[in-house]
Amino acid sequence: MGKTTNSLRHLALQKFKKDFWGVFSFGFIVLIGFISIFAYVFAPDNSQHANQMHLSIHSKKPGFNIEILKIELENTVTQSTVNKLLFGEKMAATEIPISNYTIKGSQLNYTEYASDGLKGVEKSINTNQKKYSIRNKTFYLGTDKYGRDLLSRILVGARISFFIGFVAVFISLIIGVFMGSISGYYGGKIDAFIMWIINVTWSIPTLLLVIAITLALGKGFWQVFIAVGLTMWVEVARVVRGQIISAKEMQYVTAARALGFKDFRIITKHILPNIMAPVIVICAANFAAAILIESGLSFLGIGAQPPMASWGAMIKDHYNYIILGKPYLALVPGLCIMSLVMAFMMIGNALRDALDVKR
Repeated sequence: MGKTTNSLRHLALQKFKKDFWGVFSFGFIVLIGFISIFAYVFAPDNSQHANQMHLSIHSKKPGFNIEILKIELENTVTQSTVNKLLFGEKMAATEIPISNYTIKGSQLNYTEYASDGLKGVEKSINTNQKKYSIRNKTFYLGTDKYGRDLLSRILVGARISFFIGFVAVFISLIIGVFMGSISGYYGGKIDAFIMWIINVTWSIPTLLLVIAITLALGKGFWQVFIAVGLTMWVEVARVVRGQIISAKEMQYVTAARALGFKDFRIITKHILPNIMAPVIVICAANFAAAILIESGLSFLGIGAQPPMASWGAMIKDHYNYIILGKPYLALVPGLCIMSLVMAFMMIGNALRDALDVKR
């Protein structure tokens, strides 16, 4: 039996490897996952949530270049390397865009940058009292309406969109497999009761249900993850229930009952491993759905809250720029959402074909 199972897995893996778009999507998802984990390493602005604002350079075009004066703060915050890697660097300095500067002895005179041809405010600092540095900075995707680096916000925002899929699918998988297994295996009144719960949940529009759960739990990062997960278990439960109804009449289940195995062992050790193929395909589709739901919630303002970077919130902040001559501020995060969702959908199709024994 073990050799047969291994050979079937080997055949499915070989079929998956032959699907170009499936392999490409898998590589793309792995890349996005890697970027999500190490976002602050790749982001030009590694402050927490990439939230370093420069209102004087708001809405600048991609490739905008300017000199930045960085003045160290007196009360610096100590952070471990791991903390910086995962959560970004806490504000330890003030950054000021400048148009020009001169140094005379211990005096640094500079002119703050002002757009639209205006002259900026002239200021000075004592270099003996304050630590400073001046560097030339390029905003490769431009800046948003608050003067934040758009590329950094995109990279950091990938973390929410990517991990919402994992958390939501994990929650939906636990609840869906449990409810579907009990309903399909025992049948009768238990099945009728669970199906009633499934049908009631199914009849409520997903977005409306997510909004209700989010409002009940409160606005926030983890609340959205839980809310999305609690609305996606229904599809998993229906698929598991249907598969178990068919599988519980098979000979290997009858043999397991004859040997005196308990129901829990029969379900977990014998039935579930043989019906997981369609569940895996459903999970891939749920990944994509979770990303879209989170983006919709953030667009409505009840998802990830500012100053957190979220692709949906970035579209909300800049959708009016589509008609103001700077559509890329909304299109770039929109394309990111589209590409990640498409990757999950294509890998779902590839898994469906690879796990289909009839092909």
